[in-house]
Amino acid sequence: QVHLVESGGGLAQVGGSLRLSCAASGRDVSGYEMGWFRQAPGKEREFVAAISSNGNRMYYADSVKGRFTISRDVAKNTAFLQMDTLNLEDTAVYYCASDYRVYKMAVYQIYYWGQGTQVTVSS
Repeated sequence: QVHLVESGGGLAQVGGSLRLSCAASGRDVSGYEMGWFRQAPGKEREFVAAISSNGNRMYYADSVKGRFTISRDVAKNTAFLQMDTLNLEDTAVYYCASDYRVYKMAVYQIYYWGQGTQVTVSS
């Protein structure tokens, strides 16, 4: 069993930055992809970014490409999401996810999820 805990959410202004962390425990996730999804009020959960098990390949949604950076510390079972140049549309609950495959997988196909962390961007 894998337990994912997100941290680092909060309030930021338009154009500002936040850094999210996702700590995995309970099982070694070094062989798993890790990723981030988000869900805004009234909308479906959507893919944001994912990173391969060895950290060499990163994938991004078009809406965040060039502004967000995903990374991971394999030894510490932790993933990060650096969010820069935030805009109002980035406001959402951000969820960490992990499984053998995360990129291009539907939400229901991913087994491990964190509880989510709120990111609010204000003008």
